[in-house]
Amino acid sequence: MNGFDLIIFDCDGVLVDSEIIAAEVESALLTEAGYPIGVEEMGERFAGMTWRNILLQIEREASIPLSASLLDKSEKLLDARLASDVKGIPGVEFAVSRLPMKRCICSNSSTKRLEMMLTKVGLKPLFAPNIFSAKDLGPDRAKPKPDIFLHGASQMGVAPDKTIVVEDSVHGVHAARAAGMRVIGFTGASHSYPAHADKLTDAGAETVISRMNDLPGVVAALAAWEQVF
Repeated sequence: MNGFDLIIFDCDGVLVDSEIIAAEVESALLTEAGYPIGVEEMGERFAGMTWRNILLQIEREASIPLSASLLDKSEKLLDARLASDVKGIPGVEFAVSRLPMKRCICSNSSTKRLEMMLTKVGLKPLFAPNIFSAKDLGPDRAKPKPDIFLHGASQMGVAPDKTIVVEDSVHGVHAARAAGMRVIGFTGASHSYPAHADKLTDAGAETVISRMNDLPGVVAALAAWEQVF
């Protein structure tokens, strides 16, 4: 696998099955606030975005003023649900054990939430201390901007063109491609929907997998292929 020196994992929907929980909490809050939206639509449209950016986008689209209190309310409700219900994605330990390059996590979630989820599902030792949150970079640095991926690669001492990313969201794929990195899409979490793989491919993922056990073989194959950006 000489083609890559670093693999970056998103966390939500890639390492932990948390996006479905977020979609359930956030769709209920939005529906209560006067913007009816189902769990599947929530996951399809907004997976990978911060809650703040979701609220801003809905306000722009629907001209519905959404209370600032929804920010804190969602965080508290979601943290409680994740602490009790979040599970790891099957096959992560297998995949990581067969990937020889450096690895890290780059996520829009807060450092505190990342540590809680990864500790709960037993994955933190596989990645610590190389767990990076876009929230730590400052305001407006979250995906779909490339900042967190560029930060992660810099911290790991690897050039973007020697980096491959595993992402479950269109916004995350856009961020990785904007960073000059190659991308594998992942559709193995509970929030996946029928057109998920097609949307990830359209966004720039070179291939899409639905089982983490398939990751090492796919990375090896992509490492042998030249990619011109």
